[in-house]
Amino acid sequence: MRAGEPASLVTAALLHDVGHMLHGLGENPAANGIDDRHEDEGARWLAERFGPEVSEPVRLHVAAKRYLVATEPGYAGLLSEDSVRSLALQGGPMSAEERAAFEREPFAEAARKLRRFDEGAKDPHAVVRSFEHYLEYAEACCR
Repeated sequence: MRAGEPASLVTAALLHDVGHMLHGLGENPAANGIDDRHEDEGARWLAERFGPEVSEPVRLHVAAKRYLVATEPGYAGLLSEDSVRSLALQGGPMSAEERAAFEREPFAEAARKLRRFDEGAKDPHAVVRSFEHYLEYAEACCR
């Protein structure tokens, strides 16, 4: 919101990890060596409720993490312990071919922004707005 992004990206950022709640693999599958593919599960669920401007950045947010680790020195240092663990399961930093394919994705830039917002949102002391405030963003881009 502070970056002036549209309701669709705010909603995608808020809901990008919804797939973790849908997959039925427990609290932390990565700790057990399982890539839960939460980005795909979450994107499918969101696509039933929102347009691609919400679901596609969610589908691509793991790829965006892999892309940023491969292209930006120091980005890996911003990742949480769980994100580092899951990165290995998700394929690690992208190869040159994977980066080129990712860059051709129509929502690649939105997914990169979403990743940056995700890394910046891990402050446990951050002051956040009410649920109702965020609900207004989601309602603005519902199907």
